[in-house]
Amino acid sequence: MRIDLGSVYSTEHGKMCPDCGKPLSSCKCKSSTTYESDGTVRVGRSTKGRKGKGVTTVEGLGLDANALKKLAKELKQKCGTGGTVKDGVIEIQGEQRDVIVAELIKKGYKAKKIGG
Repeated sequence: MRIDLGSVYSTEHGKMCPDCGKPLSSCKCKSSTTYESDGTVRVGRSTKGRKGKGVTTVEGLGLDANALKKLAKELKQKCGTGGTVKDGVIEIQGEQRDVIVAELIKKGYKAKKIGG
C-alpha cells in the first residue's frame, strides 16, 4: 500500500523516495534500490553538466544498488580511472566505451554502444 507523501525532491536532501518519503541516499525501500532492465545494457558518453568533461555511462543493468557499486568498482579498476554510481547509472571518467563494452560482454551481459 503506497501512501502519497507529496514530495519527490527536496533542496536540502535531493531526490526523495516516492514510497517512504526519505532521501534516496538513506532509503531502505526495495523500489528505490532495484533498477529496471530491458535486457540490453547501454554504454554511452555524456558531458552534460560536467563543464565539457566526458564520462562513459552504463545503464540498464537491472541490479540492486550494492551490485551496481561492486560492478562499478570492477569497471573502474579495468579502465584505470575514477567513477561513481548515480540513480542506477554507472559513470566512468573519460572515453571508455570500447573497454567497458568488451568487459560487460565477457561477464555475460548483452551490451551495446549508444550515441556518436
